[in-house]
Amino acid sequence: MAENTTIQVSRRARDHLAQVAKERGMTLGQLVEQLASEQPTAEQIAERVAATRAVLRERLGCTLSDEEFDDGPNVLANIYAMAAEKTRALREDAA
Repeated sequence: MAENTTIQVSRRARDHLAQVAKERGMTLGQLVEQLASEQPTAEQIAERVAATRAVLRERLGCTLSDEEFDDGPNVLANIYAMAAEKTRALREDAA
């Protein structure tokens, strides 16, 4: 069995998390464990980035250096920006 500890949060945060846990059919401790497991550390993110770049290099023949990857455009952010602009245009057309 895992060793337990105490985390201090505001009553408001505790009550909110307790309600979320109840709605999901779990204990507050189980909810906190789940939330913690879903949040990668900086080291885990760096490992994932390195692994993804390795796959791109090996399987797709990508020759970009780490510096070039880092300096390149944030493709996901660009996609979100384009989607937001399209949504705005559709709303303006509908109005």
